[in-house]
Amino acid sequence: MSRDDRDKKTPKPKPQVTLRRLYSLAWPERWSLLLATTFLIISSSGSLAFPSAAGSLLDGALNVKTGAVDIAQVDRLALALVAIFFVTAITSALRFFIFSRAGERIVSRLRENLYGSLLSQEIAFFDGQKTGELSSRLSSDASVLQTTVSANISMVLRNLVTAIGSVTMLMLTSSKLTLMMLAVVPPVAIGAVWYGRRVRKLSKESQDALAKASEVAVESLAGIRTVRSFAAEKKELGRYGDAIAASLALAFRRIRLSSYFFGAASFMAFSSGAFVFWYGARMVANGELSAGALLTFLMYTMQLAFGMSALAELWTDVQRASGAAERVFELLHRKPEIPSTGGATIDALQGAVRFEHVQFSYPARPDSKVLDDFSLSLDPGEIVALVGPSGAGKSTIASLLYRLYDPKAGGLRLDGVPFSSLDPQWLRRQIGVVAQEPLLFSTSIAENIRYGRPEASMADVEQAAQLANAHTFISTFPEGYQTLVGERGIQLSGGQKQRVAIARAILKNPRILILDEATSALDAESEHLVQEALERLMHGRTTLIIAHRLSTVKDADRVVVLEAGKVVQTGTHAGLVEQEGLYKRLIERQFAA
Repeated sequence: MSRDDRDKKTPKPKPQVTLRRLYSLAWPERWSLLLATTFLIISSSGSLAFPSAAGSLLDGALNVKTGAVDIAQVDRLALALVAIFFVTAITSALRFFIFSRAGERIVSRLRENLYGSLLSQEIAFFDGQKTGELSSRLSSDASVLQTTVSANISMVLRNLVTAIGSVTMLMLTSSKLTLMMLAVVPPVAIGAVWYGRRVRKLSKESQDALAKASEVAVESLAGIRTVRSFAAEKKELGRYGDAIAASLALAFRRIRLSSYFFGAASFMAFSSGAFVFWYGARMVANGELSAGALLTFLMYTMQLAFGMSALAELWTDVQRASGAAERVFELLHRKPEIPSTGGATIDALQGAVRFEHVQFSYPARPDSKVLDDFSLSLDPGEIVALVGPSGAGKSTIASLLYRLYDPKAGGLRLDGVPFSSLDPQWLRRQIGVVAQEPLLFSTSIAENIRYGRPEASMADVEQAAQLANAHTFISTFPEGYQTLVGERGIQLSGGQKQRVAIARAILKNPRILILDEATSALDAESEHLVQEALERLMHGRTTLIIAHRLSTVKDADRVVVLEAGKVVQTGTHAGLVEQEGLYKRLIERQFAA
């Protein structure tokens, strides 16, 4: 049974998200959180002292008329309360400050780790994912987790301390009233568990729908020129509106469920409070309880009610975070099928490449075979051109050489060493690529040229640009090499982008070179300048050219003709044009065009 068949029959289990795993994100900030928790306990203790002191003040005021209590003692108690409130305010501010700083560090670390995990994934992973959805994981899901593992930790601990302290003080004040009041807790707790599960499911669905909306927006904005050229703004707005409407419908369902739960919980809490107040008043009338003790009891009851209400709401946030965490942890702990690093290196690389009986299908289309028993050798320093109709497998061969994918059968060797045993990062440093539509990053020209060698000096950058026929046009810009190229290099023409990409490849100084239709989209003047730069770049390097134009093929040492993933002809340009076959037909069509 093949690996693909096993993968189809054995579904990969999703990582189970528990509270322990969720809060493990906060472990690196444990000392900051411990300090903040200390301030939290101090501030919560101050809050718990208030009801007891208020009850004592009331009893003292009522007994002043009989002379049982000195009014000075009441004044001292009031001043003590002010001091307690001052300490509570200071510690509350410190608690908030430390928890918030820790939360920002946690989410920054999470985003960095998540982004690093995404960058390490194999290309096949991205073939099945959409950019908008992945960016949503980095933004909205990470923000949900930030609140849960930082501010919500503070809120949960504070309300938990308040609730436990309130129950303790209630029992000390009147155990009879406390037991009557606590009778309402079990049904509310059961309802909270049921509610939390439903909210978790709805929140996960809502986040997924929001990610789809983000995906539509990213796709439309990335292709805004296509949208504008087809006057499709209304259509794209409709797509985004539909996605937002789906997310909104799920949010409304969650809000409706929340309103039912909070309404029922509120009714039970206030009803029990009214009952306790009624029964406590009867106890005061019968002399079983003082008025101050009843006031103390009621204030502790209110603190408990607020604490339990806040815990229920925080439980909802935790359930929402669990839904977001499932997606984040799934990406964070995913092991790439092609690792980014690790493996052997070759000390004195010659650049001999061999494809040995390679079979390949793209993971997204496993039943559609692209290469079938493909074999090819590239000698060190040899220039080999791949030609053939669209879909013949030319770009796929380049992708395998760069190890963006691994073949399903057969293999590749570099200087006799299997690709699978080489360090992928080292391997890619030995290979330079100049594509038909090179991607430039939205930084300066200099930074784009030194992308493969960040440590390169400015003199090295300029030398590479001169060899790439780029120095002249760069020098005409007011800011020279510091000119910003815009998103995806939009500020440069096609020929200028190609020459910057060639300069980038020259500075990288690879042993193996891949030219993927590097001049097919250029005008005659730009093609001449680019072709001249490419000839300098190819000198002494093992080069694989993927091209349709005769100008980029005729000087190759060898031409390999592909059709349906197989080699159908091989030889020099001069020899192949004399033979009847696919190559001659392709050349004739080009001249006819």
